[in-house]
Amino acid sequence: MNNNTLLLKLKQRLNKLDSQDYDNIECWQFVEAFNKVQLEWCRRQLHGGNMYKEGDELSKKRIDDLQPLLIELLLTGTVSETYFESNNFPVDQYLEYKRVSTDATSECCPDPRSMTVYLSEVANVPLLLRDPLKNPDYEWGETFCTMQNNTIRIYKNNDFNIVNPILTYYRKPVYIEVLGCTDPYTGVTSPINIDCEFKDDVVELMLDDTASLIAGDIENQYQQQRGQASAERNN
Repeated sequence: MNNNTLLLKLKQRLNKLDSQDYDNIECWQFVEAFNKVQLEWCRRQLHGGNMYKEGDELSKKRIDDLQPLLIELLLTGTVSETYFESNNFPVDQYLEYKRVSTDATSECCPDPRSMTVYLSEVANVPLLLRDPLKNPDYEWGETFCTMQNNTIRIYKNNDFNIVNPILTYYRKPVYIEVLGCTDPYTGVTSPINIDCEFKDDVVELMLDDTASLIAGDIENQYQQQRGQASAERNN
């Protein structure tokens, strides 16, 4: 859906167009509200905080809606005696962890083999390293990873080395921009149009949420309730 259509639909939800009651809302306010709704919508779908309590891959519909945000990143970093630590965590675009996968090699087996990697809590690392059933093991093809300070640590021992580690994660949605619209937060005027990357049916849900958000800002309680109900009912 292009930005002209998006803005027209938003004004229709708030204005009924002919009345122009709220035509003094500036374009940057529409853009800011829509981008806020995009991010909140993504978090709800990933967490399962929607009316059906579905998370990111608990239904075919959720998989289909969120797949544009799923990214794979080959990790680079440094290796110590007990773990590999990444140095290219995608801080600016990172939204939510999905999984870490890696291969491993050993002296007896130079060809890489896949390992199963479990995400663990940083507090439990000493316990896991001592536990013979849970510590990194090349023969069983299992290890664990942790996240801290915007790094990924994949744990190992002296029997094997970590190779080809990959982080799969959900990135933030691309924020829309409207040509010629000045952002008062930065003072920068957008030189181009950047349209919403989601499918039109998902954008329609976001439009209802956006209209509800703006209606709340301008104290239009009826439009706020209508937008919330419509977005949740059709989610």
